[in-house]
Amino acid sequence: MKNRIILSVVFAALFFCSACSGPKTEVLVIGGSASGVAAGIQSARLGAKTIILEEHLWLGGMLTSAGVSAVDGNYRMPAGIFGEFRDSLVAHYGSLGALATGWVSNVLFEPSVGARIYKNMAAREPDLTVQYETKFISAEKTATGWKVVADHNGKQEVFEADILIDATELGDVAKACGVKYDIGIEDRNISGEAWAGDKNCDIIQDLTYAMILKDYGPEADMTIERPENYDPSLFYCSCKSQNCTDSVLKPWDFDMVMRYGKLPNNKYMINWPMQGNDYYTNIIEMDEKGREAELKKAKHRSLCYLYYMQHELGSKNLGLADDEYPTEDLLPFIPYHRESRRIQGVVRFNVNQILRPYDYTLYRTGIAVGDYPVDHHHQAYPNQEELKSLTFGPVPSYNVPMGVLLPKEVTDLIVAEKSVSVSNIVNGCTRLQPVVTQLGQAAGILAALAVKENRELREVTVREVQKVLLENGGYLMPYIDLPKDHPHFKALQRIGVCGILKGEGRSINWANETWFRKDEPVGVSELSQGLADLYPTFKMEASGEYLSVEETENLLVALGIFLEKEGITAEHIRKAWGDLGLRDYKPNRPVSREEFAVLFDHFLTPFDMIRVDINGMPM
Repeated sequence: MKNRIILSVVFAALFFCSACSGPKTEVLVIGGSASGVAAGIQSARLGAKTIILEEHLWLGGMLTSAGVSAVDGNYRMPAGIFGEFRDSLVAHYGSLGALATGWVSNVLFEPSVGARIYKNMAAREPDLTVQYETKFISAEKTATGWKVVADHNGKQEVFEADILIDATELGDVAKACGVKYDIGIEDRNISGEAWAGDKNCDIIQDLTYAMILKDYGPEADMTIERPENYDPSLFYCSCKSQNCTDSVLKPWDFDMVMRYGKLPNNKYMINWPMQGNDYYTNIIEMDEKGREAELKKAKHRSLCYLYYMQHELGSKNLGLADDEYPTEDLLPFIPYHRESRRIQGVVRFNVNQILRPYDYTLYRTGIAVGDYPVDHHHQAYPNQEELKSLTFGPVPSYNVPMGVLLPKEVTDLIVAEKSVSVSNIVNGCTRLQPVVTQLGQAAGILAALAVKENRELREVTVREVQKVLLENGGYLMPYIDLPKDHPHFKALQRIGVCGILKGEGRSINWANETWFRKDEPVGVSELSQGLADLYPTFKMEASGEYLSVEETENLLVALGIFLEKEGITAEHIRKAWGDLGLRDYKPNRPVSREEFAVLFDHFLTPFDMIRVDINGMPM
């Protein structure tokens, strides 16, 4: 009898431990957001056992679950997994032109289509598991990584992981892990940015409960019940109206407003900032109950705007699409959060580094590119006087440094989505879908390289991550001279992050650009400075304003001797000229920047030979 009791206790203990200890994995991604799905897919592709925990039923975050299915920027830089996603949209709708249905973007789609694409992309990865309807509760650091508690359909589960990636919308995991962070507007004297505010405060950007409307036909009456406390005056200037008496605002016709987010198949994305459905609230530090109460108000704002369009503007044929969201109210799973916590990382990226990248060294560590302007939504904030010190000017396209992903003081954790270590000003351009998707992909690479080689995250070098990004269709520099499938694309990217030749940024309204200037001749003065940064004791010899083809050969030979690299002779260089796809070999003509980059990259491999630290300084 005594033995039976002991056995029963043992079996009970075993059962209890089994129930407490959930799945073990190498990489655990919390949040199936735009960055989270990219992180999970890329991590799994590199052979790391990966799990994504997603609170709702879809992957894709703001692109799908929040209904912001109009891609902002990066039309000419379809980087990595973001580019794969766009290619899948093209395959579904038939052409790239078929995605240009509205004027706010060149890539618009139905959120449900995007969700299916992401689900299919994830399903193709054997090392990736996605668990839906799983809400993060807590995280605890262990000797070997992390123990995470989550709620799955009302039942608590425990996950163990070597590396944790926070891909949540508001940075909730980072907070739970003890990461220091900032919220809201920064004092310019602290951030060092002339555009920043004149004091610290917790004002964040407006959020939006986007709506996906469908045209049900001219005879249909989809008018919803009049919302409680409906006030039509809130929307008088959302479009041209005899009731709009604001002399500052110059609203468009209602038809123009609707074509803003027109989607395929007679649907419309409603994410309208000008007296539309933007809503101000700051729920970041609230508990779950407080968040739910505030988001209910944001939904109410959107439904009031819908009623205004139906009842006041005569669009009763437009109603919430019944074939998009499987939610009771047909609204998206989540609102569009434009701003979240911003961690204090090993690097803080500010607007000065976007405006003058070559005055700093962080550009050498780029792992994502963007071309969207600094765009903050504050129209719904009730006290505009508090925002008068903020200014937003033009910027060129830019790359984002790797160090923004890593918290200063917490190990085995990567932070992605909108909670990366950037200034409040810079969040206005790094928050967009293509950028956060790339940040997620880089996070997945960083995590996988660390766990597969049993290294600390900070032992993984910048160049290692950048190399994998290039191999997977990513961009390191925001050059638009060459498409990513061009045979010389990678050479220009590698030379670019080495700083041997520098690109030129331009801001043309909303079309921000950076050009390598591939067809221009190589300026001797610029090249001398670029080489001096990498090889301080090497003395370059060249005459004239521009470098010739023959002088390029001589320079490569001389540097080969200086660096003790064998096999670099004039004969090898002339033979490689054709082998590398270069044309028109004439020794006395100026060498183009593209030709120089291709030859220098091929023979001297500075990208591989000169590693840089997280700040972009040579190691």
